[in-house]
Amino acid sequence: MSDYQYPIDLDWTTDEMVVVMNMWSDLEAANEQGISVEAFMQTYKRFKEVVKSIGEEKRLGKEFEKVSGYSLYRTVQEAKNLKSGRLKMKG
Repeated sequence: MSDYQYPIDLDWTTDEMVVVMNMWSDLEAANEQGISVEAFMQTYKRFKEVVKSIGEEKRLGKEFEKVSGYSLYRTVQEAKNLKSGRLKMKG
């Protein structure tokens, strides 16, 4: 687990918070040790069920990037380009 605060919204339910926390965790995995594209995109799909607006996704993604250095947008784009296999961002 990281030593920084994951961006979450306190208005979310516990289940929604878990979904978003899983997104940040998988985003870290994609940037650190690598993760399967399918697993990452499955987590992203669940994340989009909680964070429906592009504006909110961008805001949360920027907050996370500020504390972690990892871009949600760039990682999702890379996963979409790969379609399958292993997602490992080049640092």
